[in-house]
Amino acid sequence: MNDGDVAGLLRETMLVTLKLGGPVLALALVVGVVMSLVQAVTQINEQTLALVPKIVVICGMLFLAGPFMLATLNDYTRSMFDRMIAVGTG
Repeated sequence: MNDGDVAGLLRETMLVTLKLGGPVLALALVVGVVMSLVQAVTQINEQTLALVPKIVVICGMLFLAGPFMLATLNDYTRSMFDRMIAVGTG
């Protein structure tokens, strides 16, 4: 295994991390900004007002994207194990 292979593995790892965490975090960011704007306009400074919608949206996103996330992680794990076997036999 040379430097190019390691760099490719790191690149793939970062892409999988972005695929799994990116949509959920981006949606939480959008909901947080919208709720902050609502709080600023209405001058209601209640922490639970921002927290509850974020939790609901994140849980909904995980429920909807769960199969995609599981398939992505499963493919990545199988790929890593296949590469470990190839390095061990080579």
